[in-house]
Amino acid sequence: MRLEGLQKGVVKMRIAKEDVDVRMEIPGVVVRQKKEFGDVSDYHKISGEYFTLAAGVDTTELFQGLEGNLCQSPHWGFVLRGKITTTDSSGEKETVHENDLFYWPPGHNVKVDDDAEIIMFSPQDEHSEVIEHMIAKTTR
Repeated sequence: MRLEGLQKGVVKMRIAKEDVDVRMEIPGVVVRQKKEFGDVSDYHKISGEYFTLAAGVDTTELFQGLEGNLCQSPHWGFVLRGKITTTDSSGEKETVHENDLFYWPPGHNVKVDDDAEIIMFSPQDEHSEVIEHMIAKTTR
């Protein structure tokens, strides 16, 4: 379930930099913090990931054979450049852009709208399973 807004207890998948609270600002320093951006307590090790993606990449075929034919790993990340649209299991779409923080819950596909580079943090075991699945699909 996806809820809109930034009030306490509400999860939002995309947050623009300007929408993250400024907690401290002094000459030469701006500290922004979005509290309660996610909870990884149900997962063990987390991996740090850097993805370079070309416009037109669509994971739909790569995810065929996974549960629900979707990536079942959550991701927390930051868009360095580009534009990416995710589609969840209910068909709802959301687009992230350069300088956005994002959270992609389990159960999504990805379509790259513009060449993109992203940094993600994902549960290591769950996302490694998805990556191994994609490697197997591309080496057949």
